[in-house]
Amino acid sequence: MAHLPQIKIPAVYMRGGTSKGVFFRLQDLPASAQTPGAARDALLMRVIGSPDPYGKHIDGMGGATSSTSKTVVVSPSTRPGHDVDYLFGQVAIDKAFVDWSGNCGNLSAAVGPFAIASGLIDAARLPRNGMATVRIWQANIGKTIVAHVPMTDGAVQETGDFELDGVTFPAAEIALEFMDPAADEDGAGGAMFPTGNVVDDLDVPGIGTLKATMINAGIPTIFVDARAIGYQGTELQEAINGDEKALSMFETIRAYGALRMGLIAHVDEIAKKQHTPKVAFVAPPADYVASSGKAVSAGDVDLLVRAMSMGKLHHAMMGTAAVAIGTAAAIPGTLVNLAAGGGEREAVRFGHPSGTLRVGAQAALVDGQWVVKKAIMSRSARVLMEGSVRVPG
Repeated sequence: MAHLPQIKIPAVYMRGGTSKGVFFRLQDLPASAQTPGAARDALLMRVIGSPDPYGKHIDGMGGATSSTSKTVVVSPSTRPGHDVDYLFGQVAIDKAFVDWSGNCGNLSAAVGPFAIASGLIDAARLPRNGMATVRIWQANIGKTIVAHVPMTDGAVQETGDFELDGVTFPAAEIALEFMDPAADEDGAGGAMFPTGNVVDDLDVPGIGTLKATMINAGIPTIFVDARAIGYQGTELQEAINGDEKALSMFETIRAYGALRMGLIAHVDEIAKKQHTPKVAFVAPPADYVASSGKAVSAGDVDLLVRAMSMGKLHHAMMGTAAVAIGTAAAIPGTLVNLAAGGGEREAVRFGHPSGTLRVGAQAALVDGQWVVKKAIMSRSARVLMEGSVRVPG
């Protein structure tokens, strides 16, 4: 029996925000994987180690969580006014598919540094010292992200004193601007509120009728009130992720919210869309102890938010969901805005399981429709390993 050798593909393993992923230049992928389709999906699944019925990713680069089962493909941009195109693939852990339906806001912080270090940005326009501006076309949702990447002695600065709750060690700060963040799932520029309302009555079989804010900003997100589903908003992962009844409830809410938002045509389709939409629950400020043991007081935050990602409570907060939180907080009357005390605001600091995060957004009512020109937040990124990843031929 003939045995095929392993394929060797240049790759970089990076942390971006509170996520990790395997980064590729499009030009380095095998020819069959340089275009979307089954070959690319099969390659990326094998890189991560999916599908894995053991749920461990022992034979791949993944970490068997929604935050670590990620892949990124970057290429020179074909879009005017942009430097690179960024495509994000969320690899399912125990199922055989890659979800291309949304962005990863956390890994967005690593795209600029990766592009610079990989020679995808013209060196002539990079400062030797100072801040490099990288304009990124987010190809999954058709949106622009502007990354401000610090440079020292002609190289990306990765170390620094910027602390991000959910990340153990400090690093250099990277500011991200998510331009015109409202988008439908295919990046076609749908309404920020697909139902036309900032709050809806969402009928969920077996659960009841819940007040919900369903918003397309950063990533399609369904916000519900924590108390309406029996929570306080101070919960950590262990309070939810071992509770099969709770996980089933959140998935049912997600399915019927997606249906109401027009993201799926039938609730059964939600099984093939693990990445979008997200479900989050909000509550007014309260004291709690974060997963690190750090005390968070009610005075430290404007509201509390917990979010589900790929069927589990996220250990911190997804970057795209943070954009949705900041956007919804800026619009009077949403559940997020009301949990933060209501009124007009341009930034919020919210509490999540790992600590706190600040995100800003400016909203305006234009011709009867809410418009947000950009949402702003800071993250950090770092190369963990570079070289080649190997995949069985």
